[in-house]
Amino acid sequence: MAGNWRHICVDMQRMFAEDTPWRVAWMEAISPQVVEVASRHSEGTIFTRFCPPARPSDAHGMWRGYYEKWWMMTAEHLSYEMLGLVPELARLSPPATIFDKHVYSPWMDGRLHAGLTNEAVDTLVVTGGETDVCVLATVLGGIDLGYRVIILKDAVCSGTDETHDASLELLGSRFSAQVELMLTADFLSSDPQGGL
Repeated sequence: MAGNWRHICVDMQRMFAEDTPWRVAWMEAISPQVVEVASRHSEGTIFTRFCPPARPSDAHGMWRGYYEKWWMMTAEHLSYEMLGLVPELARLSPPATIFDKHVYSPWMDGRLHAGLTNEAVDTLVVTGGETDVCVLATVLGGIDLGYRVIILKDAVCSGTDETHDASLELLGSRFSAQVELMLTADFLSSDPQGGL
């Protein structure tokens, strides 16, 4: 595959895979594809992690109300281990990188974009969850920053089928000049070695 690319694996964390109010049942089904990409290209993989505040009062703006609703997912109630990656991905870091964020998008504070720019990265390959929340925010931010974005459509998941399907339809049609939807097997068979 042409271009200097990185794999952004979105929020494949224990708190979404295990028995919590935020569990995403589909995560188990997409894990083999995510693990295959990350294993083959661990040095070029960036694992984002969604990190709630210690308590709702530590959040700003509308996030405070969000965490008042989801108080049980704040750091004072949820064990730190639950923020970690699922075990089959955790073993890949290092050499894979972990990038912590406190909102849906990984782009808000500029650190990720600056790091990718320093490495002349022009293409992002996106996996993980959820398709209609953090994956969507990752993709739209990548588009705005000028990256070519490839979504591995069998390696993203959501807790809701309807909005998962709608998100992929939206990204594949309205953003077709900047986004490509691809199956994991097709991506891996394209010999994506450039930049890693």
